[in-house]
Amino acid sequence: MGRTAVIKFPGTTCEVDVYRALLEAGVEAEVVKYRDFDPDKYDAVVLPGGFSYGDYLRAGAIAANTEAVRLVKEMANEGKRVLGICNGFQILVEAGLLEGALLPNLNLRFVSKWVYLRVLRKDTFLTEGIEKDVLYMPIAHAEGRYYHPDEERAKRLAVLAYSNDRGETSQDHNPNGSLLNIASVANEEGNVVGMMPHPERASFKLLSPNSSTDGLLLLRGLAR
Repeated sequence: MGRTAVIKFPGTTCEVDVYRALLEAGVEAEVVKYRDFDPDKYDAVVLPGGFSYGDYLRAGAIAANTEAVRLVKEMANEGKRVLGICNGFQILVEAGLLEGALLPNLNLRFVSKWVYLRVLRKDTFLTEGIEKDVLYMPIAHAEGRYYHPDEERAKRLAVLAYSNDRGETSQDHNPNGSLLNIASVANEEGNVVGMMPHPERASFKLLSPNSSTDGLLLLRGLAR
């Protein structure tokens, strides 16, 4: 098992949460400032949530054009594992590492709540080998509405979808208006994953309304 870098940009707020959750998941990790990032030292990267560069222009747009993300692209092309959580997902989309776009929530409000998520793909490094089909973890975002111009393509890339506790997906369980209830997508190879839910906030029983540690099931994918 190699080391995982948790990259911190100006405005990143969740790097410590992610770091502690990764340790809980058995992942050797460390927080690295974006200017100090050396890809040769790591086998995986996590881009955590927050508001990189204050979300000026568009959420994730400025961070996506940094040298650090250019190096992350090289790692992804080599088959190394890349995870973007919330703002990190926005960065991956803005950088072209994942297809589609993340638009403002339909209600134009910041949404913060716990949600159920149906696992759609089990061929990504996060979901491979996972036995549960429905996960429970929180979201917290204002620009998390996933969009793709090709609905069939989006369906193929989707990893998680907003659902009820039985895994049934419908607009009634869609908190932001995402196409096809999509909460997470990956690239074709499954080594780059972006997700709006926060697995690090569902990694400790004390923080969950029903003691869920479903986030650990995903984060352990960085240790497998």
